[in-house]
Amino acid sequence: MSKNKLFKFKENESFRCLVQPATEEIFHKDHPLKGNWGEQMFGNNNPIVLELGCGKGEYTIALAERHPEKNYIGVDIKGARLWKGAKYATEHNLPNVAFLRIRIEFIESIFAKDEVSEIWVTFADPQVHKPRKRLTSEVFLARYKNFLKMGAQEGETGTIHLKTDSQLLHESTLEVIEAGKHRLLEADNDIYGSGRATDDEILSVKTFYEQHFLAQGLPITYLRFKLNPETHA
Repeated sequence: MSKNKLFKFKENESFRCLVQPATEEIFHKDHPLKGNWGEQMFGNNNPIVLELGCGKGEYTIALAERHPEKNYIGVDIKGARLWKGAKYATEHNLPNVAFLRIRIEFIESIFAKDEVSEIWVTFADPQVHKPRKRLTSEVFLARYKNFLKMGAQEGETGTIHLKTDSQLLHESTLEVIEAGKHRLLEADNDIYGSGRATDDEILSVKTFYEQHFLAQGLPITYLRFKLNPETHA
């Protein structure tokens, strides 16, 4: 392991905004923050928005800076990547940002029923040969239902957003939405080509990976949908 990574891992331990549960804290048991994120991490009861597979946290930071009335938590397993977002949030005193280092398979141990208002999935691994491991597979959607606020007809509460360069992930998610009778709110298979991202303060944010994909000429897609409360994995 490089000295740079070791330095980042060590500094990660000093960031209050970065939570790194040990496996024994969340394996078949609830983490102490479950149901208590608003009070114990943010000191308020504002809506909580997750970004799953957040990488360096660029999207989490962008969302939080634009919407201080909400709390944002970026989730990833890579500590060296999370270091960048956690360091930025710490140095810029962003009170509505947190990061969580876990495998997303354990996420039900971290958040309680109705604790999360929205979910963003940005440039996740499309898991070409393992469809059940995709973050928008019905397996994962069933997990999200245990903590995502459900049943809201208006606004973004209860919404899942998928932004990706992967046509496979985009199309497979559309299939999951149809099969599960989830409610599709929006679908765009090229947000820059269509102009959808031009005037949108959130969709126009370009992460490191997104800039890389755009440079290769890959279209960026977007889906927005709400879960069907009656379906099960």
